[in-house]
Amino acid sequence: MPDLLLELFSEEIPARMQAQAAADLQRLVTGALVDRGLTYEGAQSFATPRRLTLHVVGLPARQPDTREERKGPRVGAPDAAVQGFLKSAGLASLADATIVSDPKKGDSYVAHIERPGRATPEVLADIMPGIVLAFPWPKSMRWGRGSDKPDALRWVRPLQSIVCTFSSDTEEPEIVPFTVGGIASGDTTRGHRFMAPASFSVKRFDDYAPALEKAKVVLDPERRKSIILHDARDLTFAQGLELVEDEALLNEVAGLVEWPVVLMGSFDESFLAIPPEVIRATIRANQKCFVVRRPGETRLANRFLLTANIEASDGGVAIVGGNERVVRARLSDAKFFWETDLKVPLADRLPKLDSIVFHEKLGTQGARVKRIAALARELAPLVGADPALAERAATLAKTDLVSEMVGEFPELQGLMGRYYATHQGEHASVAAAVEEHYRPQGPSDRVPTDPVSIAVALADKLDTLVGFWSIDEKPTGSKDPYALRRAALGVIRIVIENGIRVRLLPHGADLLSFFADRLKVYLRDKGARHDLIDAVFALPGQDDLLMVVRRVEALGKLLDTEDGENLLAGHRRAANILRAEEKKDGAGAFDAAYDPALLTQDEERALADILDRVRLEATAALRREDFEGATRALALLRPPVDAFFDKVTVNADDASLRLNRLRLLNALRQTTLTVADFSRVGG
Repeated sequence: MPDLLLELFSEEIPARMQAQAAADLQRLVTGALVDRGLTYEGAQSFATPRRLTLHVVGLPARQPDTREERKGPRVGAPDAAVQGFLKSAGLASLADATIVSDPKKGDSYVAHIERPGRATPEVLADIMPGIVLAFPWPKSMRWGRGSDKPDALRWVRPLQSIVCTFSSDTEEPEIVPFTVGGIASGDTTRGHRFMAPASFSVKRFDDYAPALEKAKVVLDPERRKSIILHDARDLTFAQGLELVEDEALLNEVAGLVEWPVVLMGSFDESFLAIPPEVIRATIRANQKCFVVRRPGETRLANRFLLTANIEASDGGVAIVGGNERVVRARLSDAKFFWETDLKVPLADRLPKLDSIVFHEKLGTQGARVKRIAALARELAPLVGADPALAERAATLAKTDLVSEMVGEFPELQGLMGRYYATHQGEHASVAAAVEEHYRPQGPSDRVPTDPVSIAVALADKLDTLVGFWSIDEKPTGSKDPYALRRAALGVIRIVIENGIRVRLLPHGADLLSFFADRLKVYLRDKGARHDLIDAVFALPGQDDLLMVVRRVEALGKLLDTEDGENLLAGHRRAANILRAEEKKDGAGAFDAAYDPALLTQDEERALADILDRVRLEATAALRREDFEGATRALALLRPPVDAFFDKVTVNADDASLRLNRLRLLNALRQTTLTVADFSRVGG
């Protein structure tokens, strides 16, 4: 079966854009082919720092022929309608059309349009320029002559050549001819920029990939990653060390080289006095290098691994030397920041926070810190923390933002604060809270467990949520610029995973509704039913997240049983009857208590008796916060409810009996509301 080879060769593509660009190229080309009737067996795309490559296999040699039947105007229709039909159908005259009869609509003209399929290379030549010109790069540029024209080609970096061939196993591959931005497609590519810069011709993917390998280019990014990881592990093992693996850095480095060569460098041991996270951030951010450690230790070794893009004639000595000089300079800067920061107590940095605007409507970071400190002190008794320690931790929590180190490496905020707090002798819980109050920062991040950390983390997130709610800067659709959804989910995880009782109602019903939505997301990820959350949140005063979760769990267990299912069915039947009758008699017509003297059948009396018992038992259980006990009490309703609907006619001819029975059903509805609003339960 014929296949397509496409390569777009350019100057260096930023590593962070390569994977998406390769996926976009595959999506756009295969989508356009399928739209034109050209299905295929498989497709694969690749990216290197200088090329995007697409290989599509199993394409047909031609488009399928098509035959379209297009219905025209009625026989005898006005001339304008006839001429429009002839033009749209491509017919010279009505003699080329046929007439079909319809018993209802009469005779009308029909054109049979047959279109022969085109050769696949012709189709490819048509679609490729449009795909290249409209390629969805996050950022792109124009270059050279003609770049000032509105329709000039835009690419992430200057595009230099295009390979586009179409071939089968038996036929000589042919170039798919098209031109875009003044670049004509061909069958010539180039190898590694330094080790094999000469151009060479390719025919099909089967010879393209080996030719690139011979020209010192590893096309597959996954293979480049595998080579880097394998060589890095081997090199560190040979030195009695262990690689500190970093998936994000590995992805980035693999996007910087076409021919990875891993080398090891070193730095002065005196730099190991700097916190290891600082060393790692410095070497990682500036040199894209991996750090290493001794096996089983957290302390780093004074070595690092770099990935060169060339096999140097001196074995990499000059490359390693150059990197060591840069690493030494960067670590010297980091050491200076570290030592400078240690000289200034965290509390002395507080005045600087007063000059930093957090949000124009919410004041400065200094004002925010005061609010968080007060709230942390208030929350401390609720989470088992010492109020004074919580207030102290909250006061110091943001001070590292104005340190030299965090100014250079913002990703170290919190962590550096913990180092500085520990160094100046703060209580261990205070130092931990300075770092942990940012947690959890995502679904996989750990939740703080120290009570002081919990108090400060809750205060920080609640202050953020309440503040932005108060200025009406809420998340909308997919936009959440202040990460308020993450903050709410953080509060939920801290509360539930630590088993904390915190009431949210003082922060407003609207914000409570936002928490309910986030709680649904959280519980849905845990396998809970969102309708059960609605059923519990519909009850008044449900602002204690932990209690809501426990109610939902208990309700779920009840509804998973046969008694629960039947009770739900009975409740729905009662609710439907009440809803229908309330339309006739008016809302609230059955709110009054039923009259025991008018209960004429045994099934009515049995239901009335059990309702009183269930209401008492459920209420008592809820008072003890025994939600499973409350749902067990509800389950007692199932047999009498079943019997009631089997034997009792609600809409009796006697008006007083009808009214009393509807009041009894309303009592049933009110009893179930002690646990949850069953009308919100789906299924």
